[in-house]
Amino acid sequence: MPRRIRARVEGTVQGVGFRPHVYRLATQLELAGWVLNDGRGVLLEVEGAPRAVEGFLGRLGSEAPPLAAIEGVSVEDLAPAGSEGFRIELSEGGGEPLACAPQRGALVSPDVATCAACLAEMLDPADRRHRYPFLNCTDCGPRFTIVRGVPYDRALTTMAGFEMCRACRAEYDDPTDRRFHAQPTACPVCGPRAVLLGGDGEPLPSDGDGEAPAEGADDAVAHGEAPAEGADDAVAHGEAPAGADDAVAHAAAALRSGSIVAVKGVGGYHLACRADDEDAVARLRARKHREQKPFALMVADLDAARTLVELSPAEEELLLGRERPIVIARRRPTPLRGTGGTPVARSVAPGAPDLGVMLAYTPLHHLLLADAGVALVMTSGNVSDEPIAYEDADALERLRGIADRFLVHDRPIHVRTDDSVVRSLGALSVTRDGVRRAPLMLRRSRGYVPESIPLALAAPRPILACGAAQKSTFCLAEGGRAWVSHHIVDLENWETLRSWREGVEHFQRLFAVVPEVVAHDLHPEYLSTKEALDFDGVELVGVQHHHAHLAAVLAEHGETGTAVGAIYDGTGYGEDGTVWGGEVLVGDLAGGERAAHLLEVTMPGGAQAIREPWRMACSWLLAAEAGGALPATLGAARDAPPAALAGAIDGERWGQVAALARSGLSSPRTSSMGRLFDAVAALCGLRATVGYEGQAAVELEAIAGDDETSVAATAREAYPLPISEPPPDEGAPGGLVLDARATIAAVAADAAAGVEAATIARRFHAAVAATTAEVLAGCAEAAGTSIAVLAGGVFQNRRLLELTVTALEGRGLDVLLPERLPPNDGAIAYGQAATAAARIAS
Repeated sequence: MPRRIRARVEGTVQGVGFRPHVYRLATQLELAGWVLNDGRGVLLEVEGAPRAVEGFLGRLGSEAPPLAAIEGVSVEDLAPAGSEGFRIELSEGGGEPLACAPQRGALVSPDVATCAACLAEMLDPADRRHRYPFLNCTDCGPRFTIVRGVPYDRALTTMAGFEMCRACRAEYDDPTDRRFHAQPTACPVCGPRAVLLGGDGEPLPSDGDGEAPAEGADDAVAHGEAPAEGADDAVAHGEAPAGADDAVAHAAAALRSGSIVAVKGVGGYHLACRADDEDAVARLRARKHREQKPFALMVADLDAARTLVELSPAEEELLLGRERPIVIARRRPTPLRGTGGTPVARSVAPGAPDLGVMLAYTPLHHLLLADAGVALVMTSGNVSDEPIAYEDADALERLRGIADRFLVHDRPIHVRTDDSVVRSLGALSVTRDGVRRAPLMLRRSRGYVPESIPLALAAPRPILACGAAQKSTFCLAEGGRAWVSHHIVDLENWETLRSWREGVEHFQRLFAVVPEVVAHDLHPEYLSTKEALDFDGVELVGVQHHHAHLAAVLAEHGETGTAVGAIYDGTGYGEDGTVWGGEVLVGDLAGGERAAHLLEVTMPGGAQAIREPWRMACSWLLAAEAGGALPATLGAARDAPPAALAGAIDGERWGQVAALARSGLSSPRTSSMGRLFDAVAALCGLRATVGYEGQAAVELEAIAGDDETSVAATAREAYPLPISEPPPDEGAPGGLVLDARATIAAVAADAAAGVEAATIARRFHAAVAATTAEVLAGCAEAAGTSIAVLAGGVFQNRRLLELTVTALEGRGLDVLLPERLPPNDGAIAYGQAATAAARIAS
């Protein structure tokens, strides 16, 4: 007797070629039935010989397409219906609502870099998509950034306005073709088109800049070839005119001549210029108001990347991944010999030993890099501190005056998405048991979002977690699944708040989650907190900032028990109303206690001390002097700056800030580890002021180096950083104190004695790592746990991370690090959601 079954497949199974996979598998096994997409994933029925049905179920997951991520398959037996043939049905807009079935919902794939097959077509002069900047297939191309709703069908994407020509329709309807139901599929005849505009937003003459395309660039244009034989003559955007201007080639010519070009990509606009042109890069910095923060670079391929940075196998793997993130790697002092590479302009990353490099990830990028013939700066299309521009009118308005040219196209972007940023963990890439660790995620966005992340404890009710203020993200959670948003930048103005709100609304529609619980930071002035408090009819859950960091790491590793955690960052609102940032916590997903913290000192001038690290140097020197740790030979800390800062800060200003710090006026107390790093960088003479967040700490890490020999040697030369009971004037709350006054005194003494800044930096890193391991080990023993967590933005420092992990593992602790999310505040929303889920489940 034949057997008939119905199967529900859940996970990322829409827009990734899963239905054609089902079709091919069923027809190979001579099974009848059907398959379709609906609001929950893929639904199918097959009927045939029982052995064939069993074979089908066995191969359904094992032979799935590369972009598919199956999270579950449920099967039920049905009465045979005598069906003949197998067909792919039109998608249903329904399916069981998510609210009625927790953990159920169709998942949308992230945007995926152009595959090798599409690149081969684009480079083939005989192919009808030769030099077409928007080709794609079921294995690659835009997904998340063009989706307006589910099921993932063309009508619910920004490609809805492009009617397919006959040739594209034939591919789209053919289950054996790799473009079967590839929703963004297009060609020069019927798809999006690129146009080059002047700096005023007006179309340029047909000859563009009047320059010929780069040598070797084909004369066939991006959308200027004659339609393929049999192509439909009546298409939505008209027939592609033979001999039309190649906007990409002319944009490349403008770049080669030193212009700044705004380039519309897959998730928003970039600002591009030649990476080897000092004048062009300096002009871009001045126009963008980004004085010192490094720019990202885009190169054509791995060989081009190798000419600029030294790459480990792990870093090469990251560059080649389908996510195509920006990878932070050590820059070469000069281009690799014999490669023809060109040097990178000093202004690309002034003073930084590393470069952020990514490979071209869209057809348009591949064409642009090939035509330009050089590495390009490819930085977010915005003015500093604003969200990336993604709508054409907004881009032309906001980027006018920055860009000399605009390379635009007519495929709308539905969701703005910045590039993701990752960093290899170096020696930490492999753990003690030989398992490969994930890279250090610094910014999770394009290529990774909106992949869901499991929760360690399922949420009984739907949750919205609003995140923090910096590195802003939000998180929706229901059942055992959480969706963490793309990077939104710092939530500090109306434009970023509007972007946050739009993102929340889109995620709610996309994943059919209507929050009943809203989690938020305790800081009353965060815009994210204020948004949370404005929700009506929901349960509010406040989560302390540093506990959210701890919970985020525990949740992504599936841990529900007690752990100890060192949570080091710049600022976070403490339970006592002070500025925390050097915290040792003992707790679980639901809550915890502050077991230890860095000694509190004042922040003279409040937020001004973040922008001027010399103020924190002054405050820490005053604390060391008051505690009797500062040698008298160094003079009174309040009177004059140390020699390393004397050229940057005059005595009068130093005295004024010292008086401010001693008085406590406009000087909140802080236990911030980030501010301690700032103070040491200033005392070394590295950085009296900063041009971007964390710059002083970044340069302190850089000067310390990262070779394994120096790491091992300086572990034996660490400065003192004692652990003590809290001083009597501070009272009991917070437990033990990491007293860095002796550390600062030693740093100041070495600096005065002319010890090299690199040596001071190494000794300081070793001190923080050794003491962190010591206090965590003691707290773990007292709490009866073997799990130690390291999180917070300070642990983006690879040298500190490596030293601390090595010391903790040497003490027999199991160390958990952020993997799928950043150690910085980009993980706060997920941690809030995990905490809220644990609390409402208890």
